[in-house]
Amino acid sequence: MKVDNYKIDKNSPVFIIAELSANHNGSLETALETVRAAKRAGADCIKLQTYTADTITINSKKDDFLIKGTIWEGKNLYDLYQEAYTPWEWHAEIMKVAKEEGLICFSSPFDPTSVDFLETLNVPAYKIASFEITDIPLIEYVASKNKPIIISTGIAMIEDIELAIAACHRMGNYDIALLKCTSSYPAPIEEANMTMVKDLADRFNVISGLSDHTLGSSVPIVATCFGAKIIEKHFILDHSIGGPDASFSMDEKEFSDMVKAVREAEKAIGVVDYNLTDKQMKGRDFSRSLYVVKDIKEGEIITEEHIRSIRPGFGLHPKYYNEILGKSFKKNFNSGDKFSLEDIKI
Repeated sequence: MKVDNYKIDKNSPVFIIAELSANHNGSLETALETVRAAKRAGADCIKLQTYTADTITINSKKDDFLIKGTIWEGKNLYDLYQEAYTPWEWHAEIMKVAKEEGLICFSSPFDPTSVDFLETLNVPAYKIASFEITDIPLIEYVASKNKPIIISTGIAMIEDIELAIAACHRMGNYDIALLKCTSSYPAPIEEANMTMVKDLADRFNVISGLSDHTLGSSVPIVATCFGAKIIEKHFILDHSIGGPDASFSMDEKEFSDMVKAVREAEKAIGVVDYNLTDKQMKGRDFSRSLYVVKDIKEGEIITEEHIRSIRPGFGLHPKYYNEILGKSFKKNFNSGDKFSLEDIKI
């Protein structure tokens, strides 16, 4: 998968996305400064959400449209999205600033009109939000644009994922990534289930990653260790500005700390390699080896009193210990002397 100029595969660095979402608090200037802060914090990408209250729901006060059991308890869907949406007329300016900062920028569309709008901006990829994974017609329409598709799986059962992937394939689009996600806000860490990151990649033969709503950096670090190649976190300029997503978003310092931890985790993972670096080889100086620990004369029988396996590691390998006992040396040795097999009478 290649998003703009960033190649994402099993050998690439983790692609780190800062999700702007509603964290502009209704201010274009805040949105633009958030883009700049995301760059300073080490993000590779800033992601938007493209909808209006009217494209994502309807203005109904019926009970079905009241939010229950979340941090937005009691809010009406229409009112929440009216508060949270990013005005479409801001998109071009946000993407311009992102490009100036060296950040990739794309968005999550929520209906065909938003896809059409994003196509006019030539976005390099699309993100399907967790709650839209069941919207097969939307996924088909997005897939038909022949751009990389990143799909969150926060509410998905396995059949939902299969249907979404099949929808992409019907459109001839195989450029798919799946993100493990827990659609709670904030998400309990015990529900993160990061072992799914590897399973998604193996089961569906795709790039996998994490869209994270937990607090802190622990889950992104674990995801990296399980092979995540994309990590998305909500990003806010300052928690004090508030807003619908503020409670589970990272500010610049928190995001920067996460990026640093993820990059260190990547280095720590390494590769399967039983060869030692020069520094590791130097450490073998402190390994065990066979030394004479009691003076012994030529021809005298070697016993446990004469040789021992001790540090440092410059002497003979300890694997020869039992083989040497009962034999004799070809010359005199003093305590602290090392020796070789050539010094032993066979």
